[in-house]
Amino acid sequence: MAAKSRAEVMEENRAKLITAARKAFAEKGFAAASMDELTASVGLTRGALYHSFGDKKGLLAAVVTQVDGEMALRAKAAAATVGDDWEKLVAEGIAYIKMAMDAEVQRIVLLDGPAFLGDPTQWPSQNSCLESTRQSIIKMIESGVIKSVDADATAHLLNGAALNAALWIAASDDPQQALPKVIEVFTLLVSSLRNSSS
Repeated sequence: MAAKSRAEVMEENRAKLITAARKAFAEKGFAAASMDELTASVGLTRGALYHSFGDKKGLLAAVVTQVDGEMALRAKAAAATVGDDWEKLVAEGIAYIKMAMDAEVQRIVLLDGPAFLGDPTQWPSQNSCLESTRQSIIKMIESGVIKSVDADATAHLLNGAALNAALWIAASDDPQQALPKVIEVFTLLVSSLRNSSS
């Protein structure tokens, strides 16, 4: 069996650190997670962490990117079960909002992510979601499903509404009570874009 290349070893170490950090950040929170415990749990040193991520915040950014990417896939999967493009748009937003009830998502992406990494709208994973939403909106404008509005502004506002709804639920004293209220209002907001004839 051939020895692994340096790049393969680095990629394996990176994956190990992300997995360990994801578990630690979900259980303890970013601030309380010990980097010495985290690196030791996967048989690596702090040097490996710094080499791969720069610092603890760089590791958090990698974990947030992974979890946020999974959220986008889960939202798309939920939307894939409904009929037309319009229903998919609404279902995707609601699915994203509902993920605020997931303890791991809540802690890592919605609470610690913004607290330590800043504005979520600037995260690369959020920009990917934004572009996907923009493309869906353009398609629906062209087919007359939604009103003739600016696609960029609409995508930013819809994604912002879903993200802020999820952030609000995560920070709420009673997320179970907040969720149905948020879904009702989000649905009403999105529905205002639809052409009455479609």
